[in-house]
Amino acid sequence: MVLNCVCPWSGNLSMVSWTKVPEKYPVAVFHPEYGVTFSHHYRERIEFLRTTPMDGSISMRNVTHQDIGVYHCSVQTFPRGPWTKDVQVEDLDEPPDEESEGSEAMEPYAEQVAESGNNATIRCDHQHSGTVHQVILEMMPHGQPWGIIGVCKKVDGRLVSEDYGDRGTIGCADSLDASLHLTGVVREDGGFYRCSFSTDAGLLTTTVLLTVSPPGGFSLTVYMMYIYIGAGASGLLLLIAIIAVAVKHR
Repeated sequence: MVLNCVCPWSGNLSMVSWTKVPEKYPVAVFHPEYGVTFSHHYRERIEFLRTTPMDGSISMRNVTHQDIGVYHCSVQTFPRGPWTKDVQVEDLDEPPDEESEGSEAMEPYAEQVAESGNNATIRCDHQHSGTVHQVILEMMPHGQPWGIIGVCKKVDGRLVSEDYGDRGTIGCADSLDASLHLTGVVREDGGFYRCSFSTDAGLLTTTVLLTVSPPGGFSLTVYMMYIYIGAGASGLLLLIAIIAVAVKHR
């Protein structure tokens, strides 16, 4: 399936970006200098055609019912500025794919535990080599498919952050290490979080598993404090008993 997006005027194309509306989920980005990057859901299924210098059209393979919707194409040009177009992907004849992305098995790069009601910061730091052009932060709640919650990228040398989630705040560092700050953690915040780094060396990913514990749950610090208090109290009682026996036998 081809989603056509050809800018009608001539000029210099600086970037093409595709998003799925109304959620504005990032789909694909083309940059003449940095290359292309894709959201995880569309990776290896989308290709930029580039038949002409001002062509931002894409080809989508293995289309399913999950791909139905409106796609927004934005072509950034110089000197005339942006040109946009919306493309509708219609219903399909094939039945929906019954397999769920939520069944994907994976080993987390790191594990983190947060108590319900507290604040938590999830950091997707990665020891990447080369230059990072874009980071896509995704979340997969337990038993559900991946969803994009934020993007950090460099556009014309400027740091740009895009927040697509309704939970937490996305933080972007100059090195494009991304973070998600959650205020008042709830049970639904638990699950896998993944950062996909688009670099000169290719696509690199790191995954964090967040587990939300109930309030007032087990705390090693409090447990050790109780042990120390108990040991101190026992020692004090033993000392009092020894002194009492010594005084009695005088």
